[in-house]
Amino acid sequence: MASVILDKNRKKRLEQSHPWVFAGEIASVEGEPQAGRLVEVLNHQKRYLATGYYNPASQITVRIVSQAPLAAMDTAFFIERFTQCLEHRQRFLPGADAYRLVYGEADFLPGLIVDRFGEILVVQLLTLGMDKCRTEIIEALVQVMAPQGIYERSDVSVRGLEGLEQTTGVLYGDCPRHVTVSENGLKLTVDIEEGQKTGYFFDQRENRASIAPLMKGWGGRSGITLQEVEAEDGSLQQLPVNKSGKPVSFPYWDGATVLECFAHTGSFTLHACKYGAKKVTCLDVSAHAIESAKVNVELNGFTDRVEFVVDDAFAYLRNQVKGLDERTERATASGAAKADTAKPMTAGGGRSWDVVILDPPAFAKSKGAVAGAVRGYKDINLHGMKLVNEGGYLVTASCSYHMQPELFLETIADAAKDAGKVLRLIEWRAAGKDHPQILGVNEGHYLKFAIFEVRSKK
Repeated sequence: MASVILDKNRKKRLEQSHPWVFAGEIASVEGEPQAGRLVEVLNHQKRYLATGYYNPASQITVRIVSQAPLAAMDTAFFIERFTQCLEHRQRFLPGADAYRLVYGEADFLPGLIVDRFGEILVVQLLTLGMDKCRTEIIEALVQVMAPQGIYERSDVSVRGLEGLEQTTGVLYGDCPRHVTVSENGLKLTVDIEEGQKTGYFFDQRENRASIAPLMKGWGGRSGITLQEVEAEDGSLQQLPVNKSGKPVSFPYWDGATVLECFAHTGSFTLHACKYGAKKVTCLDVSAHAIESAKVNVELNGFTDRVEFVVDDAFAYLRNQVKGLDERTERATASGAAKADTAKPMTAGGGRSWDVVILDPPAFAKSKGAVAGAVRGYKDINLHGMKLVNEGGYLVTASCSYHMQPELFLETIADAAKDAGKVLRLIEWRAAGKDHPQILGVNEGHYLKFAIFEVRSKK
């Protein structure tokens, strides 16, 4: 087997379990390594460190697959790795029928993503090394998972960095375009052919469940209280009663009003309804995404509590804030105690919600994009928190690796300062248990998720 000799003055990242060897870290190559095939990685003293697959066309020249000598990435190798992946998911997600089965480097299989949607597997082969093993990968997945079908979604730009073309299609068995699975007791229909990435984002599973405490406890703001009311049979029952003393029949009287931006398939909308929200506004710029969200909302019987909006989130948030500002101006014009109805409204917004959820796509896909990403995250969070009713909650996330946690929190703090808000951090979370993280591999720590209570400084 050919060998890659590392430079003496490199950073000792490989010894700290980092799975990448960059071109600039290589001092020399011995033998004739084949692109996409295994090489041994040696230090400058030619002591064995690891085995990985080689691609001289990539800046990440070697991706580590084993810390011990390995002869080949054959079917037996993948069967062993996939079995370990399955055991991890069965332990931490017992009974789940949908999850990320293989998470690249974190499952010691760099360049490979496998998502399970019930009996269907969706595969992404991101690197030359994994692409050359596609036959062995499929054979091993069939043996370990016994799926109905395997579909490829290698339609990602990163393949171009590996000298590969984008490709999609059925790799094994029968693959329907739409697959229905469950998450946290909810039903979800996933479009594996046209949905984003592999069709669904599993990394927020536990985070979506964490919004449950935010969805109830709001009835008192509308003057609704639980009171003992005499029933027709003379018995006393605790019933919700409004300020006029009349019983309230709407079952979700105590629920929150919720705005979900960047909704994609409406996953947070579904969870908000499940946990008791009164009304949810589900927004995405993509009409296809909103159609998918409508299907999922109807599938779970939540249609009467959800309104759908196809719009740019940045523009929508700004418009709502502008409307609130105009209403405030009208109400205080000339010191009047009531609204100045003679002053026309120019903005069409002016709404606010108990809970605002912001789960945008990655704004920073490279170091050079960080400055722009900071502006984007500040913009949506500033306007988002302005639309939260006093004492309500801002749920916000970033899936940009280059937006480091400290910078993300700093950006939100800057937004709060400009918005005149005080934020209390209630939750701080990362990706779910099917997205494990290798200590020392910072690139795996991409997802930041926070819940803030929002209060005004006034």
